[in-house]
Amino acid sequence: MADYIVGLTGGIGSGKTTVANLFARLGITLVDADIISRDVVAKGSTGLSEIVKHFGNTVLLSDGNLNRSMLREKIFEEDSERVWLNNLLHPMIRETMLQQCKQAQSSYVIMIVPLLFENGLDSLVDRTLLVDISPDLQQQRTISRDTVSAQQVKNIIGSQASRAEKLSKADDVIDNQGEISALKCKVEALHNFYLKLSSNS
Repeated sequence: MADYIVGLTGGIGSGKTTVANLFARLGITLVDADIISRDVVAKGSTGLSEIVKHFGNTVLLSDGNLNRSMLREKIFEEDSERVWLNNLLHPMIRETMLQQCKQAQSSYVIMIVPLLFENGLDSLVDRTLLVDISPDLQQQRTISRDTVSAQQVKNIIGSQASRAEKLSKADDVIDNQGEISALKCKVEALHNFYLKLSSNS
């Protein structure tokens, strides 16, 4: 069981997944909040049945899965609905993340949480690691990866904590503006550092 948890975060397009996968190659278990948040509203889940009870069948696709864009519309129109949804799903996501950390066999765990600081989830981890890039690069990478408009990317970046705020809160920072080879060296150095920290915890 892994007792030491490193919370990995970074804004959209910063390269969190690339960094996480480099840790996974070194044998470290990943616990991904995004994957868990999809699982807790999967077909047949308690999360989905509560959502349908609250919003009605209009939030379902014809195959019985959640219609995410319809749900997104409903919660963005009405702030109280977004709060209701967060109150339902956040405890479920948190509980599942901690459960997966307990089951992990590696020396420490990387918990990937895009909104680590925004949702106060840094309180669950022993150390925080921020993948940092400039807002301009963030925008470029996200537009080419997700084929979304510049305005959409700006809105997403604007809804997340500012770069300065994240930098001031993070214990460790990986600057991801360079080449993948440089990234590998940084991850390996941090991996050795986390192994030491986890053996002392």
